[in-house]
Amino acid sequence: MFNQKNILITGGTGSFGKKYTEILLKKYQPNKIIIFSRDELKQYEMAQQFTHPCMRFFIGDVRDEQRLKRAMDGVDFVIHAAALKHVPIAEYNPMECIKTNINGAGNVIDAALECGVQKVIALSTDKAANPINLYGATKLASDKLFVAANNIRGSKRTQFSVVRYGNVIGSRGSVVPLFKRLIAEGAKELPITEAQMSRFWITLEQGVNFVLKNFERMQGGEIFVPKIPSMKMIDLAHALAPHLGIKIIGIRPGEKMHEVMVPKDDSHLTLEFDDHFVIQPSIQFAQKADFTCNALKEKGTPVQYGFEYSSETNTQWLDAKGLLEMIEA
Repeated sequence: MFNQKNILITGGTGSFGKKYTEILLKKYQPNKIIIFSRDELKQYEMAQQFTHPCMRFFIGDVRDEQRLKRAMDGVDFVIHAAALKHVPIAEYNPMECIKTNINGAGNVIDAALECGVQKVIALSTDKAANPINLYGATKLASDKLFVAANNIRGSKRTQFSVVRYGNVIGSRGSVVPLFKRLIAEGAKELPITEAQMSRFWITLEQGVNFVLKNFERMQGGEIFVPKIPSMKMIDLAHALAPHLGIKIIGIRPGEKMHEVMVPKDDSHLTLEFDDHFVIQPSIQFAQKADFTCNALKEKGTPVQYGFEYSSETNTQWLDAKGLLEMIEA
């Protein structure tokens, strides 16, 4: 699907963008991979790592619509990964988060429509479901923008979908690298916000492969949610350092005890597939689609009314061995 195609990744110098680029180069023969981001040092470092002749690097910010349009000229597929993601920092800098995560999403949509991009997938987060923090609220607004974009495309070919998943093990900002650093520095205890706090967990490679597959599945307007395991934060700490003590430090600004990826209020829109869920759009599109059968002919069935996909009530749980295997992967 990606052979001889032009692919653009916003926020492409982040953990996801680098892994996505690595897998694209390993599995396909793209014509161009365009890394769009605002940090010149990260672009320089990434250019040293990825020297394939198909690589292109664009300095730019998703807040700049004109620069996005220039970068998307001739592009077939867009992965929108750029975002301000740090929950407490967003609480202290709300307008900056809004400018990037909401206004930037609108700019990506407008640029993709004007440039005739074929498919766009925006990365979301579990924090966008029933958000209690600003980061989650901006990502919910972004999700709504990308879903609704399918209703304003008119005769244009562009399709927009969203992928929502949980915490990525080993990514920048993840608690796993923090715990590993503290262990290496000889810490006597690991800081835990709350003993019962739980999170969904996924590896970078699993996240990338899920996005790749959804480019094949998508019809436009879906929110794709993978079935992934949960783990309590205290169990994660014990798995990494069973010999260390635990210090409860309290919930940070904007944090939840448990995360949700499919809220109860969306149960009437949710379809269950073998390895994922799809939240159908709540609005009607001019170009109608049957989301119970995706573009790969996979069949989905409606979940029960009141269903919720939560890290607290998840049926899949990581044990210490499973976590260490994920970290190794």
